[in-house]
Amino acid sequence: MNDQKKIDLPTAEQLKNEWKRLQYKQNFARTLWNTVSSLIVVAAITVIVSMLFVPVLRVTGTSMTPTLLNDELILCIKSNDFHNGDIVAFYYNNKILLKRVIGVSGDVIDISDNGTVFLNGEQIDEPYVNELAMGECDIELPYHVPDNRVFVMGDHRVVSIDSRSTAVGSIAEEYVIGKVFLRIWPWEKIGTVSF
Repeated sequence: MNDQKKIDLPTAEQLKNEWKRLQYKQNFARTLWNTVSSLIVVAAITVIVSMLFVPVLRVTGTSMTPTLLNDELILCIKSNDFHNGDIVAFYYNNKILLKRVIGVSGDVIDISDNGTVFLNGEQIDEPYVNELAMGECDIELPYHVPDNRVFVMGDHRVVSIDSRSTAVGSIAEEYVIGKVFLRIWPWEKIGTVSF
């Protein structure tokens, strides 16, 4: 019996500390899992809401300057009710473009040689345009906007390729993603997009 080694059994205090350590580890893992799961659910809901109801878009290009500048982030809201002056986002050739609504179904658009736009025979007040220009215009004027379509133009008329070109034409309402209503980036310019 003297040859047998003495077995050291843990004390009650050591057992209690080990139990607390295991409980803490288990609670930490559970809390971490719950946090990650919650973040995934919130991210999924955010993506669904942004895709279906309030898309977030990044402005690329200069066709909407000075109203919208390159790399700004904007929010759109789904809508089928378009009015002269609304800025809309729409699909064109696998891209998303941003332009201003000039006319809707049934309207007659005419553009003078100097770039002045007339809607149903009356000149449009366009405070958002810095420089009037005919731009790339190969449509037959005056132009009658077909049913379920919108006629759009960029604010930077010299460079914008829009409904004045037969390549783009008037936009079918089903291709319109929504109306631009809020700028969210850069921070110093957060607010509604107005003209």
